[in-house]
Amino acid sequence: MNLLEDLKFRGLINQVTDEEGLEKLLAEERISLYAGFDPTADSLHIGHLLPILILRRFQLAGHKPIALVGGGTGLIGDPSGKKAERTLNSKEVVAQWSERIKEQLSKFLDFEAEENPAKVANNYDWIGSMDLITFLRDVGKNFGLNYMLAKDSVQSRLETGISFTEFSYMILQSLDFLKLYETENCKLQIGGSDQWGNITAGLELIRKSHEEAKAYGLTVPLVTKADGTKFGKTEGGAVWLDPEKTTPYEFYQFWINTDDRDVIKYLKYFTFLSKEEILELEKQTEEAPEKRAAQKALAEEMTRLVHGEEALKQAIHISEALFSGNIKHLTANEIMQGFKDVPSYEHESGEPIGLVDLLVSAKISSSKRQSREDIQNGAIYINGERITALDYVVDKKDRIEGKFTIIRRGKKKYFLIKY
Repeated sequence: MNLLEDLKFRGLINQVTDEEGLEKLLAEERISLYAGFDPTADSLHIGHLLPILILRRFQLAGHKPIALVGGGTGLIGDPSGKKAERTLNSKEVVAQWSERIKEQLSKFLDFEAEENPAKVANNYDWIGSMDLITFLRDVGKNFGLNYMLAKDSVQSRLETGISFTEFSYMILQSLDFLKLYETENCKLQIGGSDQWGNITAGLELIRKSHEEAKAYGLTVPLVTKADGTKFGKTEGGAVWLDPEKTTPYEFYQFWINTDDRDVIKYLKYFTFLSKEEILELEKQTEEAPEKRAAQKALAEEMTRLVHGEEALKQAIHISEALFSGNIKHLTANEIMQGFKDVPSYEHESGEPIGLVDLLVSAKISSSKRQSREDIQNGAIYINGERITALDYVVDKKDRIEGKFTIIRRGKKKYFLIKY
């Protein structure tokens, strides 16, 4: 399969401005292409993965990807897909976030490739120094008001309201495409399905500025979940690419818990497994869904890609320990990942304490009478081992690396004791 055929098999093409022309261009030359990433937080999240991985697929096919960090547009705010005006962030915050995003993008793209090295650009370099008169005369004059009002990103906000600031976002993104076309010979912009209006506006600006110009736009589909909930969201919020915000274990668990109805689609979207490998996993899912072979492959591929081999091994180790209840072989670091969101209790004195008293103090059992019943009924486990002795004393022998004791009540209720 050529590149576009592979993208079609994976369901990764939502819209393309001139498919025949783009296919011909890709067959004839190595092109530069770009996707933009506005710094709206200090980390990218898995909602950004699709365009990032499209850039990677193009690079693997011999083309030159440009990851554009929106240091300038990030100060304005994109109205696309938003029901209300964004909160504006300070220049210092946006600049700091831009640097963090640059670092994250370098994990996915090869900046050292001999023939087609990837590049990171920042649109603040041309937007930040542009004066108002130049912007209005040289750029704004190319955009008719009716043309802009007809775009979905603007139409969807007319009833609730849109400021001139966000209204002008389309012009700034169009300027990005023009600048990259002129300086990097960039002929393709890719983005999410909500970016179609901004992308086609950029193509229009290039056409008006360079009569013979040939450039293209391609959007990827909105990632959805079969159960109707939003992709990339968990009870704890967004699934981030930063391991400090979403641990590799949490990241692994997100993918391993993928619905059977979604897992093959996600394997196509996000992994670099071949068509044959994906079709084999689809067959296994249909014949033996309880083995969750596709989910395991998806979780392993994604955790390895985003966090590396060692983090993947650690995530699997934590998962297996929690499944088997064999807690005592976990390290303190692994406990911090695996038990990040469980209730915790700080045993400040660090002195030995009777298990009955600890269960009450840590609010694991509601009273001393209840804690005695829980112990006698075999419902209490310390670091995976059942404790039935009422006079059991929790002391240094029960601490993992001197920092934590894990208490489980019943089958699934975990509590973290910190020292």
